Amino acid sequence: MSFRLRLALFGAALVAATLLAFGWLVYTLASNSQATAQDDALKQRATDALGLIARAPVGELSRSAGTSISGAEDLRKRTDIFLEVLTSSGTIISSTGRIGDSAPAVPATLIARAEAPGGSLATIDTPGAPQLRMHATAWSRPDLGLRGYVIAGQPTSVQTTNRKGILGFLVVSSIPTLLAALAAGWLISGCALRPLKTVADTADSIARTHDLKRRLPPASRRDEIGLLSASFNRMLEQVEAANQQLAVALEAQRRFVADASHELRTPLTTIRGNAGLLAYGPGVTDEIRAAAARDIASESERMSRMVQDLLTLARADAGYHLEKFPLDLRPIVEDVSRQAQRLQPARQVELLDGQPSIVTGNADAIKQLLWILIDNAFKHTGDGGHVQVQLQPGGQWTSLVVSDDGSGIAQQDLERIFERFYQSDAARAGEGTGLGLAIARWIAREHGGRVYAANNPQGGARFTVELPVAPKS
Repeated sequence: MSFRLRLALFGAALVAATLLAFGWLVYTLASNSQATAQDDALKQRATDALGLIARAPVGELSRSAGTSISGAEDLRKRTDIFLEVLTSSGTIISSTGRIGDSAPAVPATLIARAEAPGGSLATIDTPGAPQLRMHATAWSRPDLGLRGYVIAGQPTSVQTTNRKGILGFLVVSSIPTLLAALAAGWLISGCALRPLKTVADTADSIARTHDLKRRLPPASRRDEIGLLSASFNRMLEQVEAANQQLAVALEAQRRFVADASHELRTPLTTIRGNAGLLAYGPGVTDEIRAAAARDIASESERMSRMVQDLLTLARADAGYHLEKFPLDLRPIVEDVSRQAQRLQPARQVELLDGQPSIVTGNADAIKQLLWILIDNAFKHTGDGGHVQVQLQPGGQWTSLVVSDDGSGIAQQDLERIFERFYQSDAARAGEGTGLGLAIARWIAREHGGRVYAANNPQGGARFTVELPVAPKS
């Protein structure tokens, strides 16, 4: 069963319940109203009869006793109101109704209550006769010394007939009403669900064509359907963005694997060749053997660094985050600068300024970042080269600057050098892995900062790391 049909049937069921409640209320009110109207009519006819008896000529009432009722209407065939006048002893003076050949019998209990103010009412069941509603009231003629009772009655079948008519009308009128409600529910639900069908068709089309650029037309109304359309469009935008990010990530992953394979091929080839030379090369001199061993050690060290760098970047891609604590950058910069100068005595490492600067960071990671930048400067400066390290505290940001007087960076490579495996100087491709600056950028971003490259006006490159200052406690 479709949702549209369920809505239409639900609406028709509500209309049916409403009609049932309304019909029951109308039927009950009509039945009570008819009973009250019949009682009022009986009382009024009895009152009119009392007026006629009060004005009757002298002697007429006494002569009427024992009057024939052959002209009275048979109550088994007629439902009109009849009158029956009795003496105080129960003798019938006159009756306008009969059942067969006799006047309707009046119960003694009804007569006994006739003296009460307003008379008495009762429903009488007589075997072989219709059920009668009777009203009894007393009359008297003091001038004649006579008294008795007036009975106004009517078969209750008139109420039954009227109730059946009302019930039939309610039933007959309910059928087209329910059909109309079902048709109206079908049409209205179809109009209401049309935008949902559009959403379903659009989703199905996107699933078939993989066209994530499709959108639903802008909603012209701000109801639930309009909100659904807007939410569906926002979801499509997010899915498209996520798909694009996934495509970019997959492309980067493929490029990363290809570059890693390419970079690892060179040291592995060198190691394999030198190992073969050492193992099977006949007549190899000790000098050549020593050189081959040095090559193997050098390439093994380079490959070890590359694997370590790849592990660091893989952890970064997996969502690894550094643990950070408030620390002073000054001791870290001083230690790294001193160690770098001791490792590279042929170059000059100069530490400028050196004021305390508190940031929230990871000491090991910041040391690694600083070593990456200084090592990069060493690779691009010859003997006698000059490397400057400067710490510049600020109000919101602390800048760590590493500059050199080397060959500098091509303008088009200022951003690309932070990509994995990218090396701007092809002649120096064998001296590094091309991963250091990518790691440096990740470390800076982990600290909520950034790193960027520029060229010095007097020559050489300058790398700047900006880190947020730790909030004051």
